[in-house]
Amino acid sequence: MEFSAQQIAGFLNGTIEGDPDVKVYNFSKIEEGKPGTLTFLANPKYEHYIYTTKASVVLVNEDFSPTEPIPSTVIRVPNAYAALAILLNIVEQHKHKQHVGIDSTAFISPSAQIGENEYIGHFAYIGENAKIGKNCRIYPYAYVGDNVTIGDNCILYPHVTIYEGCVVGNHCILHAGAVIGADGFGFAPEGELYKKIPQLGNVILEDEVEIGANTTIDRAVMDSTIIHKGVKLDNLVQIAHNVEVGENTVMAAQVGIAGSTKIGKHCMFGGQVGLAGHIKIADHVTFGAQSGVISDIKEATTLLGAPAIHAKDFMRSSAIFNRLPEMYRTMGNLQREIEELKKLINKE
Repeated sequence: MEFSAQQIAGFLNGTIEGDPDVKVYNFSKIEEGKPGTLTFLANPKYEHYIYTTKASVVLVNEDFSPTEPIPSTVIRVPNAYAALAILLNIVEQHKHKQHVGIDSTAFISPSAQIGENEYIGHFAYIGENAKIGKNCRIYPYAYVGDNVTIGDNCILYPHVTIYEGCVVGNHCILHAGAVIGADGFGFAPEGELYKKIPQLGNVILEDEVEIGANTTIDRAVMDSTIIHKGVKLDNLVQIAHNVEVGENTVMAAQVGIAGSTKIGKHCMFGGQVGLAGHIKIADHVTFGAQSGVISDIKEATTLLGAPAIHAKDFMRSSAIFNRLPEMYRTMGNLQREIEELKKLINKE
């Protein structure tokens, strides 16, 4: 597809500086910009590229002040990164064919309720008493168990599995291989053996939740594991039974949350963060990659390390890590000198 700078500014309510008629047909990174592409500048450390990029159009924040002439046409918007996301969504909607209809190989239980304008692909399975809202896209080999409820405008990519009784809100996206509602990891020790504890609850995904590929969210022992509105989970995330994740929290790949932990709103998790079970996390907490958390976090903060500590303390500590062998040797030498001084003093 091809758009002029004028059209793009219209989509974004932006202000043009440069040629409004220049056209773009693709996107590029600012450091690799080519003629006919659109790029953006959001991070100040990439500013030097804007003066040399070959991209035809550059999105910048409204408050950006250049220090040199910019060869490209500039579109000023309130938030360049958010504006880019809007454009990418517009292109995606035009690029991808909108599937509609139910494939003859799909299985749909006679008791299931299917909304209008659906796409249900090859060998998808819809169980008994399932309820699916309108405008949903269920790709091949997806599994929707008995008594599952799915809202409007949802996408289930291939091999998504939703176990019985789970609830998915409106405008949710579940990527390939996601598993919603598998049993929580519950076993009671009996001597040298472990006896399985039945997991009788379900999982609830509220509106506008996105679940990454091969991410798993376990059903509750009782009640519900709850993923609140606007949560975004990356690939290979594990959410255990009875966890509650607050609104608009985001988690990068390989995060693991143990059972019955409660996470606040607007939290951010870097990759491979691990949380112990039965703890509470306040709103607006940020965890750096590979943080390990074993106790409650009661206020908004940024944490790093395992066990996780305040980010500034971690950075101070990390500056010392490489010096520990030298410090250990120095301490040993000092200890020997002290012992020798003690012997001399005792002789006197």
